[in-house]
Amino acid sequence: MAWIDTHAHLDAVEFEGQAIEVVARARRVGVAGGVIPAVERRHFETVQQLAHRCGWAYALGIHPLYVEQAQDEDLQALHAAVAQALADPRFVGIGEIGLDFFVPGLDRERQQRFYAAQLRIARAFDLPVILHVRKSQDALLAGLRRAGFGSGRPAGIAHAFNGSAQQAQGFIDLGFALGFGGAMTFERALNIRRLAADVPETVPVLETDAPDIPPVWLYRPRQTQTGAPLTPNAPEHLPRIAQTLAELRGWSLSRTASQTTANAFRVLPRLSQAWAAGFLSQAR
Repeated sequence: MAWIDTHAHLDAVEFEGQAIEVVARARRVGVAGGVIPAVERRHFETVQQLAHRCGWAYALGIHPLYVEQAQDEDLQALHAAVAQALADPRFVGIGEIGLDFFVPGLDRERQQRFYAAQLRIARAFDLPVILHVRKSQDALLAGLRRAGFGSGRPAGIAHAFNGSAQQAQGFIDLGFALGFGGAMTFERALNIRRLAADVPETVPVLETDAPDIPPVWLYRPRQTQTGAPLTPNAPEHLPRIAQTLAELRGWSLSRTASQTTANAFRVLPRLSQAWAAGFLSQAR
């Protein structure tokens, strides 16, 4: 069985100097590849280089939590970087972009402006998007509709989705997949688990969001309270996360692997092309 981690930040400081080893451990348990989304301009080149070194794919974008330190020139740089990356078979789309209405004190108007601008870049190049969705589902959907998503055009992934069934249907109607990861492994995550079980089979994709969103077996609240080092989440945990999805849906592990991989390829067509060409098994 081959698994695809559709969202892992291998450029995070927790993996500094260890990304190749992290990917090697994941490959040993069947994670054949994945996507490294950028979060800010200075990481554009980093994620591209990591994708080539590790045999993964990557996306380019400015994360909503990095918008306040970003400059308007960064949007111009993103447009230029995307235009150049189109020649790179490992480049799959625009991300991680979106809106975060959970963290207090963030400038929502500035987030909205950067989000709209990045959606326009995605539409200009006919590329899918990887969306950060936190307490912002309705605003994200409104932006997607204004930008002309839907009607068979490339959509993307609503990463770490935790909205209502109605909001989930809004993204599904526009052609999006929904990302499920470590949060799904907690028995008290009733809404996420219900969504994972009930959405159409063509919708769920798997992700770790490494090094963040740890699954239940890595969660250590006592470490959080004492300030002790936390064990970072990593792509090697994806098959065990996938087992939760399989149990929730009544699927075999082999069906879970094949279906979630097919779903990822549907919403990220360039990822499918990279896989078919063998790029996700080739590192340099």
